Amino acid sequence: MPKAIEPTYLIEAFSKHHDRTGFSCGIESLDRYLHQQISQDLKRNAAAPFVLIEQGSPKVLGYYTMSAFSVALQNIPKNLQKQLPHYPQVPATLIGRLAVDQTFHGKRLGEKLLINALRRAYASREQIASAVVVVDVINENAVTFYAKYGFMTVQNEPNRLFLPMDTISKLPEWPAGRALQE
Repeated sequence: MPKAIEPTYLIEAFSKHHDRTGFSCGIESLDRYLHQQISQDLKRNAAAPFVLIEQGSPKVLGYYTMSAFSVALQNIPKNLQKQLPHYPQVPATLIGRLAVDQTFHGKRLGEKLLINALRRAYASREQIASAVVVVDVINENAVTFYAKYGFMTVQNEPNRLFLPMDTISKLPEWPAGRALQE
């Protein structure tokens, strides 16, 4: 029996040609954002959205957004504060939203999106200073997902997690044969 060929996924900057009509991740606010607000945020420079598609198709299978952010130094655990700039606010990169269409749950596309976002944040830190990546979690499933990658809770903000750039710098290379195109 011939072996099935895995699709080639691409992650690219969102544009109007991407088809988001059938997207549904199962969380209304994330679906609504993709359907109604993403273009406005892009146009107003409020967020930089990226979409996951299958090569040759404009259909959005998943997405994430990034923007500049800051987090209060006092809300970072004391043992990590000494590794960060001693300013009241620490420069950060926010992954504001991350979602995968329900049809593709269980295929590790959320992981692909997160790794891509982390690498993009790490690569851009030399042009726009950023000491940590921050995510806002929408539910316990999201907390569990991000915790697998080392994200820690921002003190006094239980729905906000962070990951130091130093940790991101130590991410292993994506396994051979599964590399993402950008």
